[in-house]
Amino acid sequence: MTRIQLLAIAFLRVSFCMEAQEALTITQCYELARNNYPLIKQYDLISKTEQYNLANAAKGWWPQITAGAKATYQSNVTQLPFNGEKLSAIIPGFSIPTPAKDQYQATAELSQTIWDGGLIHSTRELAKAQATADREELESSLYALNERVNQLYFGCLLHNELIGLNSLLQKELKVNIGRVAAMMENGVANLSDRESLEAELLNARQREIELKAGRKAYSRMLEILVTPAGSTGEERDGELLLAMPSAPPVPSPEAWEGRWERLEVNRPELKALEARSRLADTHNKQITAGLAPRIGLFVQGGYGRPGLNMLEDDFEPFYIAGVRLSWNIGKLYTAKNDRRKVETGRRAINVQRNVFLFNTAMQLTQQNAEIQKTNSLLQAADEIVRLRTSIRKAAEAKLENGVISASDLVREINAEDMARQTVAANRIRLLMALYNYMYTTNHK
Repeated sequence: MTRIQLLAIAFLRVSFCMEAQEALTITQCYELARNNYPLIKQYDLISKTEQYNLANAAKGWWPQITAGAKATYQSNVTQLPFNGEKLSAIIPGFSIPTPAKDQYQATAELSQTIWDGGLIHSTRELAKAQATADREELESSLYALNERVNQLYFGCLLHNELIGLNSLLQKELKVNIGRVAAMMENGVANLSDRESLEAELLNARQREIELKAGRKAYSRMLEILVTPAGSTGEERDGELLLAMPSAPPVPSPEAWEGRWERLEVNRPELKALEARSRLADTHNKQITAGLAPRIGLFVQGGYGRPGLNMLEDDFEPFYIAGVRLSWNIGKLYTAKNDRRKVETGRRAINVQRNVFLFNTAMQLTQQNAEIQKTNSLLQAADEIVRLRTSIRKAAEAKLENGVISASDLVREINAEDMARQTVAANRIRLLMALYNYMYTTNHK
């Protein structure tokens, strides 16, 4: 069977596999990893917590009911400033009761807030701002999955490329083993020439085992990321079939200019810091609302001895209704320090933002340098492969003419294979570096 026939059969097999199983794109892997990661369930918990906090804050406008009871014994009670016994002697039947020193009272009060200085509103806004900050923090944690997907995805692609090159190397060695076998029949080659090529073929097969094991490990880890929890993975036939992603534009050597403070990146970590800064502003508004007085209506009913009439020493019901103004002046003592604490927190957020921008700028500088280096290497790599292929073909002709030994041919075959591996590895490394650069900037 000729090499063209072998390549045609391989192409048909690949086409059949692609029809049977749709290749996963890297964008799909991003989405699947995000949706299948256990942390995604935190979104529902954040929403439920926000709903509970908002509902609790809204209930501040509901009528409030308080109840209480007390029993006391007093050392003295209220008395009139004149002698009641003398009046009784002058006015027959006249008596002034004296309250008992043991007194009892049970009360229930219904109060309704009609103005709170904006405290309930600020509490609701604080609950919303807290939920937004929690969501942005969660988004930044989930975004980190993209970097892990990049490592595993391009690790699989690199192993696929190297396995394909290893297959070509084995085919090339088999062709040359057949050529040497024919030469041995004609007496122009010896057994050591053939054994040299066969030993190199065994090395290639060992390398194939290593590459396939590495690809299986990368594929399995990627499958764990993209497969829903509880799934057995039986719906996938063998290892994941991955599509080769298109290459993003190569950034210029000066991809960003100016100081790192003005670096523009669309990262969720920055959005999370901005959300925390807005949360600090909401805390300030709540401090202001807490300094205002409260106005409300109340109705109090009770039963006790004495009632509202202190001179009546019997159990009786009573009630009081009115408007109440309350002002917790004690909060004025701590308001200044509370605002300072909020401002300190805001400064800490700004420090974290500067640290993130600084580290990101350093990372972009390193990634851009790697992209420029790998891109430059690729520009000359194809020419190196062409020259190595030409040298290997010339070595095969020399072997047939008895000019060189099989060991010399093996050296040239290995040199060509290494050149092809270098091209494949640099091509995948360039793709990975470009997608990592996209991850760092989050600019599509």
